[in-house]
Amino acid sequence: MPKLHQIIEQHWQQPKPWLRVLLKPLSAVFARIAAKRRQDFLAGRTPSEKLPVPIVVVGNIHAGGAGKTPIVSALVSGLQQHGVNVGIISRGYGRTEKNVHVLTANSTAVQAGDEPLLLYRQTGAPVAVGSSRAAAGRALLAAHPQVQIIVADDGLQHYALQRDIEIVVFPFADTARDDLDLLPNGGLREPLSRLASVDAVVVSGGQNPIFRPSEHMFASRVESGQIYRLNQPSEQLDLGRLKNSRVAAAAGIAKPERFFNSLRALGIELQQTLALPDHAAITPQDLPHADFVFITEKDAVKLSDGLDSDALNHVWVLPICAIIEPDLADFVLGRLNIE
Repeated sequence: MPKLHQIIEQHWQQPKPWLRVLLKPLSAVFARIAAKRRQDFLAGRTPSEKLPVPIVVVGNIHAGGAGKTPIVSALVSGLQQHGVNVGIISRGYGRTEKNVHVLTANSTAVQAGDEPLLLYRQTGAPVAVGSSRAAAGRALLAAHPQVQIIVADDGLQHYALQRDIEIVVFPFADTARDDLDLLPNGGLREPLSRLASVDAVVVSGGQNPIFRPSEHMFASRVESGQIYRLNQPSEQLDLGRLKNSRVAAAAGIAKPERFFNSLRALGIELQQTLALPDHAAITPQDLPHADFVFITEKDAVKLSDGLDSDALNHVWVLPICAIIEPDLADFVLGRLNIE
């Protein structure tokens, strides 16, 4: 039987009239609370710390699942290509440790969270995590004083930290909808009008968004990389090996069907799929029994920490990257007057 949160999340995608009647009044209350928090921040009534380097917040007005992490990775990589020393801060959702943690080569998902660890490994940029993003930023700068810009992974509604640029990631699938609402009747943290106040909107997962094109609108699409073996990343997969084999896939991400469809688009026929909750802990025992099991890079960082590599010999990773048009890094540097 589906759990309550699953029923509500299904309602966000396919609204049910009876649930709308029950939840609409609660969304009105949530809207007033969200509006007051933002008004207090804009009026200076909310304590908010200013760090000595520019802060670029990449967040969303959805409650997860907007495709933000690949865009953060692409933006950081783009800034690095422009010769900028950039760092990343994050809450580190899903980690068990509470202290601020500056990532090292030995950091684990338990210490850092799966997405920050993935960003660290993908970009090589300094990363710090903590429930207080200001504290994470201070720790990052203390450990890496060469950092010129900090990109905050999420935190659009985290007003305890001043920001210089706000970027919202908005899923293409929702651009044509007229039934979006705030929590809990819908999946929005803030109303659509919030998009008018941010510096840039990146529409993810589609082409030709219905939003009117402008210098502040960007489109992002995901491209798949070469599949590699989890315990030996230098080994790439020849898809011909899948013939006459049992093939499965597992994903602990928001909207896991997107991952499964990416595999199918490559011509991979899946006999079994396993959808886990976003940020779920995952062990080899959780994986489907198959000759080849495909997982996301986000899940790979959790499986690769201190586990028996022989038990993962059949596990393969599909990397993805975001392609953002126009150049988002160039836009950010222009806004900050950094050449």
